[in-house]
Formats: sequence, C-alpha cells, structure tokens
Amino acid sequence: MNEDAVRQFVRETIARLDARAAQPAAAGAGLVDPASLASNFKYSLAPSADGSCIIEPSVRCTHCGYCLSHGH
Repeated sequence: MNEDAVRQFVRETIARLDARAAQPAAAGAGLVDPASLASNFKYSLAPSADGSCIIEPSVRCTHCGYCLSHGH
C-alpha cells in the first residue's frame, strides 16, 4: 500500500465515522447493563465461621467480594 492509498483510506474512514456520529442514536443503543454481564454476577456464599478468607484461608476476610464473583 503506497502513501496515497493510505491517505485515501484514512479520509474515507474519517468521513464514515463523521457520518455515523452525525446520526442521532436510538435511545439506549449500544449501552449494556453492567448487571447483565457474567463478570458482574455475584454468588451467594455464607461467610466462613472463623472469619478467614475463602480464597486465602491464612488471612482474615476483608469483605472484598472476590470470592463472590468470577474474579474479573
């Protein structure tokens, strides 16, 4: 690809993005409810009886929530 072809490609891409930005977006289009994502799912686990962390039993639980999620 030569320099003129690259310049033309960049111009076309910018024109396409400008045209897309000028169109009004539909209400809620492209938005995702974070609660619906698998990485935000929270399990219902009972805290350990002795207050230790489920992930790392040698330390106390700090209630960070890591053990309740998929760890993302």
